[in-house]
Amino acid sequence: MSTAAAAPDDSGKRSFTQRLLDGVEKAGNKVPHPAVIFLLLIVLVVVLSAILSAFGVHATYETASPAPVAGSVTYPQGSSEPTVTYPPGAELHPEVHVTTETTHVKSLLTADGIRFVFTSAVDNFTSFGVVGVILVAMVGVGLAEEAGLIGALIRKLVAVSPPATLTFIIVLLGILSSIASDAGYLVLIPLGAVAFKSVGRHPLAGLAAAFAAVGATFGVNVLITPTDGIVTEVTNEAIHLVDPHGSIDLTSNLYFGIASTFFLAIIITVLTEKFVEPSLGQYLPPAQAAADEDGDAVAPEAEARGLKFALFGLLAVVVVLVLLTAFPSAPLRNPETGSVFDNSPFMDSLIFIIMLLFLVAGVCYGAGAGTLKGSAAAMAAITKTFAGLGGLIFLLLIIAQFIAYFNYSNMATVIAVKLADALERANIGAVWLLIGFILVTLVLDIIIPGVIPKWAIFAPIFIPLFIRLGVAPQTVLAAYRVGDGPMNIVTPLMVYIPFIVLLTQKYKKEAGVGTVVSMMLPYTLVVAATWLVFFVAWYLIGIPLGPGAPVHL
Repeated sequence: MSTAAAAPDDSGKRSFTQRLLDGVEKAGNKVPHPAVIFLLLIVLVVVLSAILSAFGVHATYETASPAPVAGSVTYPQGSSEPTVTYPPGAELHPEVHVTTETTHVKSLLTADGIRFVFTSAVDNFTSFGVVGVILVAMVGVGLAEEAGLIGALIRKLVAVSPPATLTFIIVLLGILSSIASDAGYLVLIPLGAVAFKSVGRHPLAGLAAAFAAVGATFGVNVLITPTDGIVTEVTNEAIHLVDPHGSIDLTSNLYFGIASTFFLAIIITVLTEKFVEPSLGQYLPPAQAAADEDGDAVAPEAEARGLKFALFGLLAVVVVLVLLTAFPSAPLRNPETGSVFDNSPFMDSLIFIIMLLFLVAGVCYGAGAGTLKGSAAAMAAITKTFAGLGGLIFLLLIIAQFIAYFNYSNMATVIAVKLADALERANIGAVWLLIGFILVTLVLDIIIPGVIPKWAIFAPIFIPLFIRLGVAPQTVLAAYRVGDGPMNIVTPLMVYIPFIVLLTQKYKKEAGVGTVVSMMLPYTLVVAATWLVFFVAWYLIGIPLGPGAPVHL
């Protein structure tokens, strides 16, 4: 964040907070390359796993997790390729079981551990979901950007949106993007940077606002998301430990989710415009980048023609999607229930659909605007996009190994259980226990960023505890949502952090992990603090968290 043009305060000096963040950036960027950092972390995990295993460190706990779902394999119309179908409601209403488990820290220096290190490297990388997501999505998004469609769309968005609402619109769309899983990381964050740049604002401010919206608020939305189905069923199994007939439904946090969506959109918008963007200073693009932009300028009439062609292409894809989902037996519906959203091929193919939309629209725009002349130009655009991802792919290879080794050692699970046990034994009131629960969740999100893994451990521990204190299960789930999100944007284990660093370097070549962390740290601190106060106020006032879902039993 530190730049020579950064805005000073009234005395001509940067504030203490800004100087502190500058220090975070400088310190962060002086550390070795992220790939080297994760190699050192791998060594640390290996050594710690051996030490803790030698001392017999373990944890015993109850965990609630979805049971494996058995699918039925069919070969439609004599095809040699099987089709697997699953029971109806398996996504939003999965079967969950509570079991008692004892987890020991496993050493990576035993014979089994060494075998795992040597035999799992390829599987660790190929099963690292973010790799496939980025590669597939960037085929379409990268071509659309190279063709000039992204810039044209941003110019249209800016033209029709009042300047004062641009930040809020981007932030709100970022929060809502969780309905489409990881699409927000791949689409909205780059668009946020381009949108700010197109109106003369600092692109890193737009990137930061969009990243905060997508990552720090992932647990809330104005709609029901697939993640809600899993955490709700895990909650219900934890309830059954003390009340076999009790349960909550998918809408138990709906009111809280809707209110949090708009509350956090306002908080992130204000923070961006009043602190983050001023601290970044004026954006001065590199001379070569400015020259490239001037050379790639498209005449207004050509751009208008390209957008018209892109619209036609987009409508054609939408028509195909409608035909594939509109009818009861359509291929992209759930073959058992006919649902478009519940455990359906349509929902499973969202990333591919996004790629297809951008790919077709980008090709059509390029043909209309004259920025893509022939198939060779389109292939060159895709090749250029993939070439720019080379360093990211190598970094993800290293990160995949680190996460696999860390998970193999069981250290994250043992740490989570030990912290949860300590909080459970604390002799404090319900409000302070809820606050402590949120803070523990925030800390653990640094090493276990996923929504489901932490809740599978926490729910059987805390749901019965809070029920005994008269606190409703939906209240505990809402508290968990508050603690689960804000750390996502600063933890190095967040799988999209390398992608964010790559995007940041487009606008600041010397940027590194320190740049991203210092830029996002204010969002983590402010969102965590204000959302915590928002939740406590909601709890103390006693506003229902959803239809028929009071905060108290």
